[in-house]
Amino acid sequence: MFKHTPLATALALAFAIPFATPAVAQTAPQAASQPAADSTPANAPANAVADSGTLPTIGVAAQAEQPDFQAERSSVGAKTPTALRDIPQTVTVINRNLLASQGATSFQDALRNAPGVTIGAAEGGQIGNNINLRGFTAQNDIYLDGFRDRNQYYRDTFDLEQLEVLYGPSSMLFGRGSTGGVINQVSKKAQLKDFAEVSAMVGTDDRYRTSVDVNHQLTDTSAIRLNAFGQSLGSTRDVMKNKDFGVAPEVRFGIGTPTEVTLSALIQHNHDMPDYGIQALNGAPSPVPRNTFYGLTSDRTIQDIQTFTAAIKHKFSDALTFTSQTQFSHSTTDARETAPQAVLTGPLSSSTALTNGNFTTLSPSQLFIKLQSHDRVIENHAIYNDTMLEYKFDTGPLKHDLIAGFEVGHDSYSNQAYTRNNLPIVPMLNPPIMGTPPGVTTTVGNYADSGANELAAYVNDTVSLNQHWKVIGGLRWDRFQAQIHNTITAPLYASQTNFFTSVRAGVIYQPTDWQSYYVSYGTSFNPSLESLTVTNLTQNLAPESTKSYEIGGKWDLLGGNISVNSAFFRQEMDNARTRVSPTEYELSGDIRVDGFQAGVTGHITDRWQVFGGYTYMDAVIRKALDGTQGHTPANTPRNTLTLWTTYAITPHWEIGGGPIYMSPRYASNTNFVRVPGYTRWDATAAYHAKKYDVRLNLLNLTNKEYFDALIPSDGGRSVPGIGRALLATFDYRF
Repeated sequence: MFKHTPLATALALAFAIPFATPAVAQTAPQAASQPAADSTPANAPANAVADSGTLPTIGVAAQAEQPDFQAERSSVGAKTPTALRDIPQTVTVINRNLLASQGATSFQDALRNAPGVTIGAAEGGQIGNNINLRGFTAQNDIYLDGFRDRNQYYRDTFDLEQLEVLYGPSSMLFGRGSTGGVINQVSKKAQLKDFAEVSAMVGTDDRYRTSVDVNHQLTDTSAIRLNAFGQSLGSTRDVMKNKDFGVAPEVRFGIGTPTEVTLSALIQHNHDMPDYGIQALNGAPSPVPRNTFYGLTSDRTIQDIQTFTAAIKHKFSDALTFTSQTQFSHSTTDARETAPQAVLTGPLSSSTALTNGNFTTLSPSQLFIKLQSHDRVIENHAIYNDTMLEYKFDTGPLKHDLIAGFEVGHDSYSNQAYTRNNLPIVPMLNPPIMGTPPGVTTTVGNYADSGANELAAYVNDTVSLNQHWKVIGGLRWDRFQAQIHNTITAPLYASQTNFFTSVRAGVIYQPTDWQSYYVSYGTSFNPSLESLTVTNLTQNLAPESTKSYEIGGKWDLLGGNISVNSAFFRQEMDNARTRVSPTEYELSGDIRVDGFQAGVTGHITDRWQVFGGYTYMDAVIRKALDGTQGHTPANTPRNTLTLWTTYAITPHWEIGGGPIYMSPRYASNTNFVRVPGYTRWDATAAYHAKKYDVRLNLLNLTNKEYFDALIPSDGGRSVPGIGRALLATFDYRF
């Protein structure tokens, strides 16, 4: 099934079998910077272990000042908070303590902790975070508190408690999409206590950021919380500058009572300099300095996002709970962006343009870059409601945890494109830094206006057969109806209505309280108009569908202080859209990803903790009629590895760091452009006190030149990663 490299085989063996018998459960550390949950004492014990074990205990509580990276529960795998060991899929939970330890504040930096995730960049009608997950795009599979976050913007972590990455097709839980999995952002919650935290960050390359987190208890059962941030960030890339701010208030009523009501909002403004990277040369990213920038100083991407959520949760009894949530969101993007379109052999627009990896014997000093505009104004609206009942009951010896509900929603999208004419042709080496040159004119382009209505009903039952066995089964029925109007681009009008039934099944075996083994199966579907845009000639096709098979294990070792997981998986889309002629597409393609994934998080000793993951992906386009059969899908590396570890050298001082590794990958399905692999090392040192933390983060400490985001269009472009950067952060709590 797999063609393992030596690295993949070694890591698979290392993670596939637990390396120790667990010891008696011990108290998990409570981060000084993270308030405890409303109903959980700060010294709550980790999962108890039935077997008394033989290893010495770990006195983790002695290091109470050390932030804890370990998570035990997630809502992404079952629509309700569920122990990770009871989710029959791979889940990576990235909490805010880990992000603070790394100095990570952007969505993109946070996801470096999730192996199997790669970064794309703005393409076509899409601007914002573009993610690939296990070899498939996850552009429309980003969620905010369980709702699809279709807004096209660059997300920040200032209001996030954690990020949850669920791997594998999951349309039964989330509807359309989720081919490679989903990413759920979990917002911070108002709590029944008073606390506040102010943070300030200063870094090299003119990096400045501040944030505030204030919580106030209003009554015995209500509280309000406010998070806000502002930043001005420079970069090791010339001209790149981002200026962003945001605010996120939340108020909760009825905390700890049968009926709880939550009202929250996210309001964010971004004014960023777009970065379309560099063109390829001779089948690889062109050999230009890392700070080379081919845009104009007049470029900008301005984004405004507003999201409002209202939720009510009523507990009729310990067995029956009703939840109804509604979310409204709106975003506007005003983009004037310039990108390198082609490599020319001369300085004139009539000069020969290189193709197919841009192979040439000419040196970069003899080549030129033709610029192209990517200008548009985009608006997104969405309103969704998810209403659900959770019912726990017994049928004889069987114990059921049943969820059933329905979703209804509406999306709308518009995109007014513009084209700037007579943009300059610049040298590949040392392009001039300039604003809009004289003679440039603007032409109004296509206006796309689209909308979609979605209706769905779902049911999922987790059946405990006895103390050791659980069976999970779920069904979801979706009706997705969408239409699009274009003023210039074909098709001028398209409409489709899709019906699809998604399934989910899993079997879990838990011989003891510290180990869990599972097999699972799931499906997903992707309509042609899924993202409310369409490639002409595909609008009449049925949805693509993906199947996933996974077998794995999860272990809570050392008394629950460290968690290890590993899994083998296969994901296959055997009816992928493929072009068979200039006027026809068919659902006859086949894309398969076989792989292995492993992760570890928690405390190895009372002073030493770790967070890491590894993914091996053997991805191949098994069938295609567009010349890509046998190729590796774009932006899908064979190996990815992330590791972050910290050690408390005293009760207050902490040091740490770790690598991010990614093997080579291709910029597009044509496999003309191969982007080299890299290993980036980061490091940290911190001082923790009761009221404050001081932290230094050194990013890319070896100043490694590598490529971060990939863009498949125009032959394949690559965005250079940051150079060495130093961040100093001060957090004060009161």
